[in-house]
Amino acid sequence: MHHLAELAEKCAEQPSGFFRFQVVELWAFGDLLDVPRDLEVIEVALVTDLPLDEVPWMTEPLGAEHWANSTRLSRNPIHALWRSNEAPVWNHYIERPALIWSAADGINQEALVAVSDGTAELVREAAPTPEELRRRVDDELAVSLAALRRANQDYTDRRWAPGKLTPYSDALWRTTTGYLDLLDVK
Repeated sequence: MHHLAELAEKCAEQPSGFFRFQVVELWAFGDLLDVPRDLEVIEVALVTDLPLDEVPWMTEPLGAEHWANSTRLSRNPIHALWRSNEAPVWNHYIERPALIWSAADGINQEALVAVSDGTAELVREAAPTPEELRRRVDDELAVSLAALRRANQDYTDRRWAPGKLTPYSDALWRTTTGYLDLLDVK
C-alpha cells in the first residue's frame, strides 16, 4: 500500500509543463483490489493528457521513462500501463479499476483506505456489459493497428540510418505486443 500512496503523492507533486505530457489520473487494478495480502508487484494505470493515438495499448508515451524515474515509479514494484484521457481507462485487462488520484480532485483518501482495508469493492468502477467490452476492445484494436503501422514504418525508416535503433525497436516490440494481446481477446 505504501508504494501506491507514495505514487499518488508523486503524481500530485509533478510540475505542470515539465514533461511532454501530464499524468491526470492514477488508477489501481488487479490483485491489489482483492483481499489484502503481500504482493510482489502492484498494477496501476496512468492516464495522460495525450491523444489516444499516442498511447495505444501496452505502449509507453515518449517521455514515460523520464517521468517514471522522476517519480521513483521505475524503482518500485509497480507495473504501470499508460492510457489516454480520451478513452475509458478500463478494457479487457484493466477490470473494474479504482481511481486513486486525479489532477482535478487530488488523492482519493476513501479509495486508499478501501484498498488498504479490503473493501475496494466499494470504490471500484462498475463492470462493463459484454457489448461495451466488445466495443472497447474493437476501438483499442483499431488504435493499436494504426500505431503498429506507424511503429513499423519508423523502424523501417531508421533501420540503416546512423544512431541507436533501440528506441524504435523497443517501440515496435511494445506496439506489437499490445496489438497481439488485443487480437487474442477477439
